[in-house]
Amino acid sequence: MIKKILIALAVFLVVVVGAIAALIMFVPTNYAVERETVVNKPIGDVFAYVKILKNQNEWGPWVKRDPKIKLTSEGTDGTVGYISRWDSEDVNVGAGEQEITKIEEGKRIDYKLRFKKPFESESDSYVTTEAVGADKTKVKWGFTGEMPRPMNLMLLFVDMDAEVGKDFDAGLSNLKSIVEKGG
Repeated sequence: MIKKILIALAVFLVVVVGAIAALIMFVPTNYAVERETVVNKPIGDVFAYVKILKNQNEWGPWVKRDPKIKLTSEGTDGTVGYISRWDSEDVNVGAGEQEITKIEEGKRIDYKLRFKKPFESESDSYVTTEAVGADKTKVKWGFTGEMPRPMNLMLLFVDMDAEVGKDFDAGLSNLKSIVEKGG
């Protein structure tokens, strides 16, 4: 009787481990989030504002979550190689840095995000601008990354588009308000 129970338990464990291994192999490892808004200002004004990474502290949602956040930077803001660092005890903010890696003047800024805590990871981010009228600019804010196996199983339980997307929506709303007021 005990032998049958042990065999059944072993078979069950093999099936469970096999199912988890299959999930690990078939669940995607990459994710992407993108949101957009239209700002009622000319593209030159909008791009000049978003190009300055420190301005993201005003319109991005994360710095506002921790009044005690420590911010440092290195380099010349608005140029390739500029790095903005943050350090917060708030686990929803964490610690890390963002570096400007490429600028296509008037069109796109690419960033490398390096998160240090609550866990280490790297992602790519970007902001694009596109004139959609004389005084209207479409701004897109995007974020892409990968979760290595077996961590990719978290993507079954965490909807990155919904989680990060709500922050991007809030940030773009702030950006629109600030730039339209002459920020």
